[in-house]
Amino acid sequence: MTFSSGFRSVGTRLCALVVGAFVGGVATAEPLLIIHDEPLDSAVVDIFAQGQSQRPLEQLTADERAFYLDQIASIFTLAGSERGQELANDPSVAAQIELSRASILFRAVATELHSTITITDEEIQAAYDQQIEMAPNLQYKARHILVATQAEAITLIEELIAGGNFGDLAMEHSQDSSAQGGGDLGWFTADQMVAPFSQAVAALEDGRYTTDPVQTQFGWHVILREESRPAEPPPLDSVRETIVAQLTQEKLFNMIEELKAVAVKPAQTPE
Repeated sequence: MTFSSGFRSVGTRLCALVVGAFVGGVATAEPLLIIHDEPLDSAVVDIFAQGQSQRPLEQLTADERAFYLDQIASIFTLAGSERGQELANDPSVAAQIELSRASILFRAVATELHSTITITDEEIQAAYDQQIEMAPNLQYKARHILVATQAEAITLIEELIAGGNFGDLAMEHSQDSSAQGGGDLGWFTADQMVAPFSQAVAALEDGRYTTDPVQTQFGWHVILREESRPAEPPPLDSVRETIVAQLTQEKLFNMIEELKAVAVKPAQTPE
């Protein structure tokens, strides 16, 4: 049984990025260079180096630190130049600067909100029960033969009706990687396959194959449903962390939506 992840993905991935940028070992805020008569803070360099290297600062060598310092010196040299200051007033550039500033503040506030979220055992149990209820209750063991055209699939079905061996035909004709195993797909639940395939398997009885070709985006299938069994739900402890992450993301999303409901209003269009 697979465990659904139907919650909105907002919080955890977002905050994983933000934590690295804001609290990932930023060093002392001391000037390292003077560029256009303005001090370049070491904290700015640290954030840049960590973001570019995707590694903790303490793992960077002296040469790597020097490389990132030179890069950021180039950035601030051009940004602070006379032409850079002129372009800051260009509407397109100004919009990008505004968006960049807002995005940074968004991540900072979202990280702070994320840190305030708590998930109770009752909420975890309720979410687990809900997803178990919604999950498929059967697993299937099946084989298939995948071919490019409907005509090929019909020919294979005719060979099966005449007494052909499904596994042998799969090894000879299937264009799927499962061909070497006679088309064996192992055990799966309906939500692990594309809809037309899952629907065809569910409609079969154990030991029967499809007498009409089944089309998916991958081609045309002939499917043999070998066995079926009740799907065993995963133990709660094995999915607890996943549920906590999902509920946290949902709560963060709702927090942001509540703030938007107060802050966002339609603009007045001129008459």
